[in-house]
Amino acid sequence: MELKEVIENRRSIRKYTNEDVPNELLEDLIECARLAPSAKNRQPWKFIIIKNDIKNQIADIMIRNEETEERKLDTNSSVKFTAGIMKESPVLILVLKEYDDDWKTGDALSIGGAIEHICLRATDLGLGSLWIRDTAYTQKEIAKLIGYEDMEVISAISIGYPNQSPKQRPRKELKEILEWME
Repeated sequence: MELKEVIENRRSIRKYTNEDVPNELLEDLIECARLAPSAKNRQPWKFIIIKNDIKNQIADIMIRNEETEERKLDTNSSVKFTAGIMKESPVLILVLKEYDDDWKTGDALSIGGAIEHICLRATDLGLGSLWIRDTAYTQKEIAKLIGYEDMEVISAISIGYPNQSPKQRPRKELKEILEWME
């Protein structure tokens, strides 16, 4: 596909087939992320590919946290739904970075670019992806589970062959988001 076509066809996929995703394709996704621009070329990311039961343990941590009294008050929470998607997806990619408050904004922007590279390449390869933020509420517990307590879990991405073809969600018109100053 041409790049613009990939961008136009990318969707957040929440249902996947049971088909295994070959390791070569997963490495291809991470190679594309590796090539993303980063502030001061810090390349602040680390990617952990999970295809086993640890994926379900991460989802269970998220679900348990949702059942605490303070989280029950958030009736708009999507965490349980997202945890279910994570359990059903064949692959979960965790995105981590070192703790560094001096670079929090720059690293977050850089990591966002790397994640977008993964999502676009997944679309190009016929895979589906879902960029997951809901790991933020339990990132320390997740980091401990996977043996990276010295790092921060920034996000996750579910990957698999899509079992749905969602329509594009509404987008603001160009005139609503663009202003020219000449």
